[in-house]
Parts: sequence; structure tokens; C-alpha cells
Amino acid sequence: MNTRNGKDQALFQALHAPADSPWARWQVGPGRRQVRLKDFDPGDKPFSKGSKAEDQARVLALAREIDGLQNLFYADGRHKLLVILQGTDTSGKDGTIRGVFGQTSPLGVHTVGWKAPTEPERAHDYLWRIHQQVPAAGHITVFNRSHYEDVLVPVVNGWITPEQTKQRYQHINDFERLLAETGTVVLKFMLHIGFDEQRERLQERVDDVTKHWKFSLGDLEVRKQWTDYQKAYEDLLEATSTAWAPWTVVPANSKTHRNLMIATIVRDTLQALDLRFPPEDPALKGLRVE
Repeated sequence: MNTRNGKDQALFQALHAPADSPWARWQVGPGRRQVRLKDFDPGDKPFSKGSKAEDQARVLALAREIDGLQNLFYADGRHKLLVILQGTDTSGKDGTIRGVFGQTSPLGVHTVGWKAPTEPERAHDYLWRIHQQVPAAGHITVFNRSHYEDVLVPVVNGWITPEQTKQRYQHINDFERLLAETGTVVLKFMLHIGFDEQRERLQERVDDVTKHWKFSLGDLEVRKQWTDYQKAYEDLLEATSTAWAPWTVVPANSKTHRNLMIATIVRDTLQALDLRFPPEDPALKGLRVE
């Protein structure tokens, strides 16, 4: 990212964790090598400062702050915000959206849930459908899964070669650079849960009839590939954490803490953008509505 002007510098600062922040330990710096998910404890709670009830209250307060900032973000109209949520099955992407963005107006916040591409989408390059859904000026878009599925599922299943995988990493980096250089703040969160935690959450979906719709027998087959998916995540974190779109690993065994951490980072990022309402319209000065 070009940081020569004030706007670019503000974007850069908004994306990078201050050294004294608990966020810094979990952000994957650009060019970092040897990312190992085992070094990130999914049960850790770096943003927690009290009991579960206290953390839940903080999440609600942050969600309301985000609502106020989103209104200002929309009125300001200079920036766009893309929030990417990636993670294994049951890592909490849906719950994050409800907990962090549940208080915001639907007028300026859009959520996209990505599934396997349709036949018309397969007829184009794999980023074609993604580009159509990125946020417009003043808008926040949240991706539930994302273009990173295209360097996870095909890699684990051997559908593309290592050379093609590296090529896709570069495509994605260039794509996100384009977004960043045209005013989009890209926040990328990898929701990190443990193997045992996933087992418990899958079992809960089996046992609770109201959650059967969330469960597929295919989830059990994917679970058998856990180690391969962990390696694929490590590789993409190394290859696609850039100055203009760094990754943050979120310890997500605790649903409350997951929401607390992401809500705090989203709030802090919006605050760092120096948002402001448009200049006063001189034509309205002294106007009286009869």
C-alpha cells in the first residue's frame, strides 16, 4: 500500500495492530514465515477482562458503538470496509455476524455467505463472483467464507497443483491490493478452534433437532481431513498476509471471546479512519422549515 498521503496512512494504521495491543500477538505480519496454528491457542482469551457475563455485556456495548460508527461511516462515504470471516466448520462465522453486526442498520451493512460456485460462476475466473460483492463507498460487507475457499478445498483435495496454488495466492494478493488502493479497508479473520471443540459442536448439531439444518454428513468427511486443512490454512496465512490486508488469527473456542475480539478490532479500525460528516451545506444555513 502506498502510504505517502494522509488517507493511505490512515488506512495503513487502521489495519495494523499497535505493538502494545493484545491484537498484535494474533496478527500475522506481512511476509511472516513458518506460521503454525499450534502456536495459537484456540482456548486463549487475550481480550477478556472479566467473567463471561461481563464479556457479553462488552460485546453488546461494542456492537452498539459499531452501529453508531457505521452510521458515520455511511455518511462520510470515503471508505469501504470488507470483513472476511474464514474458519473450519463450526468455527462460528454465523455467530460472529449476529454478535458483532446484529445492532447495525441493514441499509449500510451487507452479508454474503459463499458456497460452492454455480455453473455460470465456474464459467468465469474464480474471483469474478467475488468482485461483484465487494462493498461500495460508505458500505460494510461481511463475507461468511470467501475467495480463500479457492485455496483451501481445491488444495486439500488435490484439484490444483502447488504451482497453481501459488499463482492463486498472487492473484488474491493483487486483487486485495486493488481493493485497498481504491479505498477498501480489508479485515481478515481466521476463526481458530480446536479439534475437540469442533467435535463437541458437531455433536451438538446432531443432538439438537433445531440445529439439524446446520449439519451434513459431508462435515464428518471433511473432519477427517483436519490436519490437511490446518496445513492449508497455515500456508495461506503465510502467503496472503500483506501490508494492505493482514490476517488476524482469532482464538474461537469461546464464542463470547471470539465476538469480543472481533468487535473490538472492528470498532478500533473504524475509529482510526477519522470519520466525519460531510461539510455543512451553505444553502441550509438559516433555513426554516414551515
